[in-house]
Amino acid sequence: MNPMSATMTPGIFLVTLALAIAALIVLIIKLKMHPVLALFLTSLGLGLALGNGLIGSVNLVNAGFGGTLNGIGVTIILGSILAMGIQDTGAATAIANFFTRLFRGKALELAPSLTAFIVSIPVFGDITMVLTAPIASILALRRKISMSSMAAFTGLGLFLTHALVPPTPGILAIALMYGADLGLTIFWGTVISAVAFFGTWLLMRKWCEKEWIDPRPDFVEGFEPAKSDKVEDIIIHAPGLPNAFVALLPVLIPVVLITFGSFAKVYMGEGTAARVFFTSTGDRVIALLLGVVFTLVLGFAKGDKVLAHHLRTTGSDKESLKEILFGTWVGRGLLVALLPLLITAMGGAMGGVLKTAPVIKELGVMVTSSHIMPLLVPYLTAAILMTAVGSMTAAGLTAAGIILPMMDTLGLSPVAATLAIGSGTLMLNHLNNSGFWIMSQFFNLNTKQGLKYITAPCMVGSLISIITLMILVSVGLI
Repeated sequence: MNPMSATMTPGIFLVTLALAIAALIVLIIKLKMHPVLALFLTSLGLGLALGNGLIGSVNLVNAGFGGTLNGIGVTIILGSILAMGIQDTGAATAIANFFTRLFRGKALELAPSLTAFIVSIPVFGDITMVLTAPIASILALRRKISMSSMAAFTGLGLFLTHALVPPTPGILAIALMYGADLGLTIFWGTVISAVAFFGTWLLMRKWCEKEWIDPRPDFVEGFEPAKSDKVEDIIIHAPGLPNAFVALLPVLIPVVLITFGSFAKVYMGEGTAARVFFTSTGDRVIALLLGVVFTLVLGFAKGDKVLAHHLRTTGSDKESLKEILFGTWVGRGLLVALLPLLITAMGGAMGGVLKTAPVIKELGVMVTSSHIMPLLVPYLTAAILMTAVGSMTAAGLTAAGIILPMMDTLGLSPVAATLAIGSGTLMLNHLNNSGFWIMSQFFNLNTKQGLKYITAPCMVGSLISIITLMILVSVGLI
């Protein structure tokens, strides 16, 4: 322990942290610096300000980066490869058609929204936007629904599970940092996300319908409005689409296996064959790998569709189906995985620097003696950091690093603290978040419309999430 860090008061620490966050904002927004480099420089500066010295600060950054990468690196890569299969086999379109039929062509904004809700569990949020935006645009044209509604609820669906349900990388890394049971985190994160989604939809549906926004022309080229209200006239017809249940399996396989694995640890006897099986297949890497394996099998089954999609997107018909599945999918997945992987790991580095500060324990005692509800401490910390930093992953991991040394004094379970931080990262998704701009571009929104139909629904969803979590904690379920 260095002398400077040991003698730092909570007040000085908070000022130091505020200056570090302000520096991060300036680097990203004003100087247009890449978030990975901005997080690295801020983490290094924070380590120096906390009295760790240059070498000590570098070592802390390396340890935090490597530790986070160790926990989530392979899962991000596997999730990205899985996403390529979902896209090329038409699975995302099949899932959207399933929900269109389920709701009999009514409340059609729910079809791409619930598709995004499901797909965003193993797949990084930005990738889910790419998968669902064309579907939402086509359905908007066919049923004459404003893109304001499509953007609001598709974005809400993907951001909720991105923030609250592992194995999405950010919340997965936080759960691992806290030692939270992954199966319980997935189960309760899904429950809270569903309550927040439908609660927000019921509250904001009519408001979102008031402004008309056309879909992007390039996404609806070749499509026309539906000739009638019949479901078969509304759904997206494309040759070779998989069955809806089969289309859902790449997503459901890893989620179900991880959840079963967690329950097996609690309810099955030590050393029994069933426990060994379920805990082995419930390992997050093995579960996602099995999801990828199934997606490859689906790729072979839908070979003509995969080849046609490859030709349409690359203009090349030289690759064989095997080359596309085992080579192109992996290569595309690695390119897609690189940015979220590095941002998540560097966010973990900043959290790693923060959690080593001895003063945080003293700060935790001060917070608990202030009589603020313990669950609100991680929630508000994450919400403030999200407002400032703009990355749900970086904000969540930084908040987790701050709160970790306070856990004993707060008296929260690891699952409750993890989900409170996830709920907080939903609070202010605005101009400094790259996902805000990607979503605005893909759903044809200007900046003002983005604030109305991306930021506002996420804020309402965040509030419903934390209220739901409070109720679950108060009755002893979490």
